[in-house]
Amino acid sequence: MMKLLVINHKFHYEMEKLVRIFMPDKKIQVVYEDCDDYNLLTSVTDEIRVEMNFDSFKKTLSAPLCEDNEMQMGRMVYSLFGEYTSFYPKWGVLTGVRPSKLLINTEKQMGREKTEEYFKNDLLVTDEKFSLARTVADFEEKIIATSKPQSMSLYISIPFCPSRCSYCSFVSHSVENDKARNLLPQYVSFLEKEIAETGEIAKKIGVELESIYIGGGTPTTLSAEQLKTVVDAVSNNFDLSTCNEFTVEAGRPDTITEEKLLVLKNSPVDRISINPQTFNNSVLEAVSRRHTAEDTVKIFQLARKLGFNNINMDLIAGLPTDTLEGFKHSLDTAVTLDPENITIHTLAVKRASGIGQSTPEIAVKNATLASKMLDYAYEKLNGKYHPYYMYRQSKSAGSLENVGWAKDGTECIYNIFMMEECHTILSCGGGAVTKLKAPYGNEIERIFNFKYPFEYISGYEEIRNRKKRITEFYSTYSL
Repeated sequence: MMKLLVINHKFHYEMEKLVRIFMPDKKIQVVYEDCDDYNLLTSVTDEIRVEMNFDSFKKTLSAPLCEDNEMQMGRMVYSLFGEYTSFYPKWGVLTGVRPSKLLINTEKQMGREKTEEYFKNDLLVTDEKFSLARTVADFEEKIIATSKPQSMSLYISIPFCPSRCSYCSFVSHSVENDKARNLLPQYVSFLEKEIAETGEIAKKIGVELESIYIGGGTPTTLSAEQLKTVVDAVSNNFDLSTCNEFTVEAGRPDTITEEKLLVLKNSPVDRISINPQTFNNSVLEAVSRRHTAEDTVKIFQLARKLGFNNINMDLIAGLPTDTLEGFKHSLDTAVTLDPENITIHTLAVKRASGIGQSTPEIAVKNATLASKMLDYAYEKLNGKYHPYYMYRQSKSAGSLENVGWAKDGTECIYNIFMMEECHTILSCGGGAVTKLKAPYGNEIERIFNFKYPFEYISGYEEIRNRKKRITEFYSTYSL
């Protein structure tokens, strides 16, 4: 337990997020009444004061009030934790999910040169990470510019997996459980209905479909017949004439068969993911993946043989029992296979995951290792691929980032549209979140589906009622 004492200021949310960067494995209690047993005091009176109070480390910093007291306090917290832990995160005091979006918006206000000064001097972002954010932002702006006021994308959720990976915190049901497996036919039936009704809404409000993403979970947990039902539902109920991309996250190699790949190949789907996470069998076993590295290679080669020419592969830096040499082997293997996209994730240890419940300290232990892994990835991938989108997660090892790398012309535009909040995302399925974006402004409104498959099925009428808000939202705009 880590106790954060907040006195006379409203920066508690950002200070808590900043503390979590240094202590991702600890529960943080925020208190607002003076006490003696705090670990970190943050105060604004006639000065800004930050005091650290651990058994082995006690130190106080103070600074005059200034134009941005929150930023100044953040830098002081960063300095004290850096001295206490000997860890200085490369993203500085930046806690946001979307660094490239912040950079783009800041440049609009400050200009290019002052934005660089702000990131490096005020946010304490390293040269390396600022350069990454700038490269990603410059590319993203080209894709963002293609989004029109009437644009939208579609997300379909399949919250089922063949088994649960130990690092996973998503709402996903393992079909090893009979109860979850028996829900699949009914779930697909309701999902087909929701896709049809959402297609009608899209026609009514006059939006144009730019990209589609079927994710999860693991969509290929569905049978070939069920997968075809879902893909056909999209094709039959949405106008695909404006759609530039249709992705299915096939994901786990142990769920992919030739029959399922042929279903996708004989449909408008033009991009798939085959995700090894690692090519080291001992690491796969450690994180409860029920396939081997050899399985991944075979499925990838099968997909190539069947004609798939835009394939993504995910790898994770900082997995339990992995080593720097092991990660290098995994990345080298992926590059040799030559997929169009390689996405490098940093392990994020969420409380809902198996690792988060058993060994949450691994995010701290693997921080330096994960950083070295990412350094190798940038060195290996830069040139043949380019970084095209990026995001950060809380409780990730070293407070590091996830980056999508792509060959020219093969970037996943859905990832950019979704992450940078360019336009409306209509979503269907359990756990799906529809994100409405004002066509001529920045207003965003969310509509949540029920998370769990049994709730999704039993509460479907409520979901239908919630989605009436889509038409209401667009009624004030002329497309």
